[in-house]
Amino acid sequence: MSNKRDSEAPLIRIRRRDTAAVAALGSMVLILFWLFGELGLLETVVAIATIAALSTFYYLTVRTTLNPLPDPASRREHEASGPDSPANAKLMLDSLPIPVLLIGAGGRIEIANPAAREFLGLGPVTGHLSAVLRQPQVLEAVSAALRGQTVDPVEYSMMAPVESHVRAFVAPVASQGDPAQPWRAMLVLSDETSIKRADRMRADFLANASHELRTPLASLAGFIETLRGHAKDDPDARDRFLGIMFDQTERMQRLINDLLSLSRVEMDEHVLPGGTADMAAIIDDVVDVLRPQITEKSITLSVEADPATAMGDRDQLLEVVMNLVENAIKYSEPGATVTLQLSNDLTRDQAERPGLLLGEGASRLTLAAPSSDAADRFVAVRIRDAGKGIERRNLPRLSERFYRVDGQKSGPREGTGLGLAIVKHIINRHRGGFTVESLPGAGSVFTVFLPVMKRMPKTSQTPRA
Repeated sequence: MSNKRDSEAPLIRIRRRDTAAVAALGSMVLILFWLFGELGLLETVVAIATIAALSTFYYLTVRTTLNPLPDPASRREHEASGPDSPANAKLMLDSLPIPVLLIGAGGRIEIANPAAREFLGLGPVTGHLSAVLRQPQVLEAVSAALRGQTVDPVEYSMMAPVESHVRAFVAPVASQGDPAQPWRAMLVLSDETSIKRADRMRADFLANASHELRTPLASLAGFIETLRGHAKDDPDARDRFLGIMFDQTERMQRLINDLLSLSRVEMDEHVLPGGTADMAAIIDDVVDVLRPQITEKSITLSVEADPATAMGDRDQLLEVVMNLVENAIKYSEPGATVTLQLSNDLTRDQAERPGLLLGEGASRLTLAAPSSDAADRFVAVRIRDAGKGIERRNLPRLSERFYRVDGQKSGPREGTGLGLAIVKHIINRHRGGFTVESLPGAGSVFTVFLPVMKRMPKTSQTPRA
């Protein structure tokens, strides 16, 4: 505490020439007194010597007592706590939200900030960069930087388990006092998945919208032209055409809503959502919303729901269950039974590969699968319809955009072909699974399963390259 007060006290600055000037001025006054006979020679000499001694004593006292020179230990402590100190540099590095690594001789990771450890899944002991980042272009750029060469940024992409795009910035860093290894390499990783997805989303939206809207717009233009022509005075034709135009307008509205929803989901698919969702409450909300459709087709809805909470975004999980239950109602015959089952605390095998619910002749396919540990537990939602079923050859394409199974009609409200694509992307974002089991003539069973507890950082962020 005393050292801190001493360091904060203002320093008294005194220079030797100032002290000498004061002593010389006093001596001149004494000499004048001697010249005018006021003092004797001996008294004058003694007084001048006294002034010189006092001035010297004063200077030394101020210099050594009030303004002491810092000792080497204090000087090192002051340098270590300065704005450019290594401690402050490490604090800034640890606070950066982007991954930064310092690579030494042989490609060994010497320093990695917390963002880099989470991004690459590094443990407490760091090893070689090639063990955690298997991207030849990045490793070549790091090798060039270790030789003191300047390199351009490197881009690389990963498609599994989720799509991600990363830009790597590599720069040589001169070593201090290490002639054996004069250069190190600094590696900065920038996740540009959102930017790439946004660019692709704009292109896909324009292509998909223009393709899918062409047919209903052509129908609307044809009916409008007919109503303006020979059918303008025909009430029956006018009512029939207006009904068809209304249906086409609704279809365009559903299509645009589904495209916007799919685009939003794809934008954030690589980001693991936070929070929790009460799956039983979600099922209750879905049943309440779809009650008019259930009543209209006289569907019997059987719900078996255990209390279950999953990790994830409640709104998106509500959309998943809504899409699957709505499809089950659409493709089931009037008066049929639709079963909705919610199970908790399942292993991956129990959630993904239960016993075949439709019999031995049924086909099962996993449309989305998580990367999970044996200890992970899942919540599973199964929806079984009473439709015509789907042939095995059509199962792999169910989650494609705008794909519709031949011969599958959904009634007056024709689907957009985007519902299952939206489900798959949401489940991928939640690091869950999505399976389908179907048997022609017996119906289909769609299952989604979601993690119950949070994953470790190494599996919840961008995976290892």
